[in-house]
Amino acid sequence: MRMGKFSGRTMLAVAASCLIVGILVTASLNLVPLSKATSGQLWSEKRESGLFSASQISDGKIWVRLAKELTPSVVNVNTTQVVKGRGRLRSPFLGSGFIINRDGYILTNNHVVENATEISVKLSDAREFKAKVIGRDPKTDIALIKIEASNLPVVPFGDSDKLEVGEPVMAIGNPFGLNQTVTTGIVSAKGRFIGEGPYDNFIQTDASINRGNSGGPLLNVNGEAVGINTAIFSPTGGSIGIGFAIPIDMAKEVLPQLKERGSVTRGWLGVSIQQITPELAKTFGLKQANGALVSDVMDASPAEKAGVKQGDVIVEFNGKKIKSSSELPHIVGGTSVGKEVIMKIMRDGEELALQVKVGELKDEQLAALAPSSTKSKLGIDIQQLTPELSRKFGIKDDRGVVVTGVDPDSPGEAAGLQPGDLILEINRSKVATVSQARRALEKPRPDEPTVVLVKREGNTRYVVIRSEG
Repeated sequence: MRMGKFSGRTMLAVAASCLIVGILVTASLNLVPLSKATSGQLWSEKRESGLFSASQISDGKIWVRLAKELTPSVVNVNTTQVVKGRGRLRSPFLGSGFIINRDGYILTNNHVVENATEISVKLSDAREFKAKVIGRDPKTDIALIKIEASNLPVVPFGDSDKLEVGEPVMAIGNPFGLNQTVTTGIVSAKGRFIGEGPYDNFIQTDASINRGNSGGPLLNVNGEAVGINTAIFSPTGGSIGIGFAIPIDMAKEVLPQLKERGSVTRGWLGVSIQQITPELAKTFGLKQANGALVSDVMDASPAEKAGVKQGDVIVEFNGKKIKSSSELPHIVGGTSVGKEVIMKIMRDGEELALQVKVGELKDEQLAALAPSSTKSKLGIDIQQLTPELSRKFGIKDDRGVVVTGVDPDSPGEAAGLQPGDLILEINRSKVATVSQARRALEKPRPDEPTVVLVKREGNTRYVVIRSEG
């Protein structure tokens, strides 16, 4: 793994046989009398008054009180996995979780339990239970498991949308198997995209977190879970004060489906999108760099049927403003399949309202959800060719995939690629859209270079690109 960069997910689970890095977990909290839950709701939410009074929060001992109240709800999640060639391998302290319902429902990360054949949960009072998976959602890395127990202490949910940068937070968990370890910090940032997928929307915190704590909550001063600790950024595998948590509001959206049917069905629009930069905003006649720029429209998709075109800028979907391209997949995914909604777009400087019937997202369609101007492993940015980009780079073609950026010292730069190069083929496969280019680049070619046919200033030539080792 290159220093300072992610290599897939730097996960927060610990196992005797792996070097996966983990995040802290919250403690439990016997807050049932102070919590409220609607009829049939899986989790509890606190009253606005919170767990402690204003004087108790300001007297300097708030973290002491929270630690005492919350630790009973922290659980260790141990799994038994079948490792090829080694029989059954016991992985102690693989991860963590926290109790969200008195009847034994526990929230954790999907990556903690996804390969488990057996799951054992240990409570803070040393009782151990066998657990079963109720539902998993790999796309958001959220899982719901259950033990046969009752009258358990729970952690109520807060509102991650109201969480502010600079707000103090606490993490309680089991780093390196050290039970009930407490750390504190602040919310360093919100809405972080770390390359895990189209639903990236992480809370960043500097609360010290280490291996063995995946699946535990991040807590605010009211004793509410505002996030599920999931990943860290680390060139060494240890904490350097950059951790990431899934917003608890995202868990609220998927938990009902996980409980009822064990998986999550999501809405689908059928577009590839990219972030609006100030330069692109000016080019497309936008007053602000808000919205999601459509770089590709899939054939026979809900977007195509609604009349969406390349170069449209989606600024609102189902009444929700789109400030960043990363917000659109999440909003569309949370919309009921088959629902007809109004989507507002900007086209040639004018706002249009289109009616869209939301489709169902399939696994093979997921890759097209992420912003389409991505840094590939070759160190190049690619975008769908638009009239504006054609004029910018002096390209006479009206369709194709164009290189818009090249990283210094990247394989792409070493091969001589330049912004404005029009990509015609990748590994002898013709490409006309960003999604086609992605698929061609994602095909495994062990120890083989990538061969790209590019067009520059009217001339075509093959370029051989060797990936970083």
